Amino acid sequence: MEPIIEFKDFSFKYRAQVEPTLRDINLSIMPGEKVLIVGPSGSGKSTLAHCINGLIPFSYTGDITGTLKVQGKNPADMSLFGLSKIVGTVLQDTDGQFIGLTVAEDIAFALENDMVPQEELFTRVDEVAEMVDVKKLLDNAPGELSGGQKQRVSMAGVMVDNVDILLFDEPLANLDPATGKRAIAMIDEIQKKKKATILIIEHRLEDVLYRDVDRIIVVGDGRIVADTTPDELLTTDILKEQGIREPLYVTALKHAGCRLLPTDAPSHIESMKLDPYRQSVRDWFATAKRKKGKAETESVLKVEDLYFSYVEGKPILQHIQFDLRRGEMISIVGKNGAGKSTLSNLICGFYKPTRGRILLHGEDISPLSIKERGERIGLVMQSPNQMISKPMIFDEVALGLRVRGIPEEEIRERVNRTLKICGLYPFRNWPVSALSFGQKKRVSIASILVMNPEILILDEPTAGQDYRHYTEIMEFLKEINESLGITIIMITHDMHLMLEYTDRAIVIADGHLIADDTPAKVLTNEEIADKAYLKKTSLYDLAVNCQIEDPSEFVERFIAYERENRMLKENPADV
Repeated sequence: MEPIIEFKDFSFKYRAQVEPTLRDINLSIMPGEKVLIVGPSGSGKSTLAHCINGLIPFSYTGDITGTLKVQGKNPADMSLFGLSKIVGTVLQDTDGQFIGLTVAEDIAFALENDMVPQEELFTRVDEVAEMVDVKKLLDNAPGELSGGQKQRVSMAGVMVDNVDILLFDEPLANLDPATGKRAIAMIDEIQKKKKATILIIEHRLEDVLYRDVDRIIVVGDGRIVADTTPDELLTTDILKEQGIREPLYVTALKHAGCRLLPTDAPSHIESMKLDPYRQSVRDWFATAKRKKGKAETESVLKVEDLYFSYVEGKPILQHIQFDLRRGEMISIVGKNGAGKSTLSNLICGFYKPTRGRILLHGEDISPLSIKERGERIGLVMQSPNQMISKPMIFDEVALGLRVRGIPEEEIRERVNRTLKICGLYPFRNWPVSALSFGQKKRVSIASILVMNPEILILDEPTAGQDYRHYTEIMEFLKEINESLGITIIMITHDMHLMLEYTDRAIVIADGHLIADDTPAKVLTNEEIADKAYLKKTSLYDLAVNCQIEDPSEFVERFIAYERENRMLKENPADV
């Protein structure tokens, strides 16, 4: 059998760059294979995908050496349109992929272009809508859908054309854990039903391994670092060396001194042979220390019996109440569309509650304007591009102070101080466009921090970030939380972030607050996880399989151990 995708001694250099982004790539993918491509940001994995789907050379130009064949043909000899009949791409940002006014129109777009007879068109749209479970949504506008629904419609739009290769670019980036699991299950079903070749590019490796993949290709610094089976890869330290997060249970087993073998099938905790490792895990647990609790401080933000509806009689939030203390780091979690962002908008004053009160230091904040609240409660949106409006870094961070008429001398002092805290001072005179995504994220945080807020709300602070950038942003937030005493609220789908960095988790499901507890307790409670579309941590399964009586305590000790190890690496002098 001939490979469906074949790179031979392939290198690619973007026209604007000095060094090649891809170097000496030799890779064969066979028809019907399901392959996961992982690598840190900037490693070249997206460039590899662009070569396969034709964006290189048709949209991004550069110098190519070596050969690439897709279904036996050189993509450069085909048109982008012709290649789209072989390779269907589901983008990370699904909004950029919609064309039709309704879901049905959007799915039918490729067929209409091919002048498929109407009767056949309706049949094929119905079939593919059934396959991805969006048949009930055919009359809806794509913009009305949740993140998970949009993902499924995008899948249908590329599958309807009967392509042989399906390429998924970060399919889980904007999905809650349970919807992410369903997306991975659906990709698996599509592969089995259509016998398509599947390529998945994703940072969340453990979530993708919810279903089997044939191979994992690790890309690092433009080269293929590994091309092997999941079971083989997880027994090495390659993922760690490349800055990619291993499945949590694999890391826990390694902490316990276990040397994993491919024959023990470590790619799934549910079916892994754990007999040789149980005692080591139990011994590690007995000696591992617990995370130290924070001293209780005074209340800073209190939400009392909060209700909110966009349309009368259809409540979005009901009977929400909690009390946040100064210096806490908390996460607000729940499925897409549960009301998490609505809650942050109510706190910031963009909406008014239908009923209930929000208190800041015991005082009702309803009389405060959005501007007045913004001086005390800062909101950092998911994408820095939604917030940044000035071309230069200094001017962007100074904007809020200038609007408030602060003297220029004080502005310069406050902006420079904030840029130093955020690690951006050397770039103060740079244009924002010269920064990486993670640095832009810091600029958006700096523009809020300069206002000296007491509370910082961050919407998905780490979405789409690789592990290194994720750690960089989270350690920075932890530092400002501890050094400045700022209370930090994070709206997140990332269960590891919630476990490792926050003291409490507020869980919202269908507009109701269903839990307010430690992250470890929330993520070891099956009922809460199911209701809120969370994903029970694999550390829970490991603890249960190793007969540890209190799985939430096991999770707490794992997180404390990870944090201590990181601190020792960063400050070896403190050992």
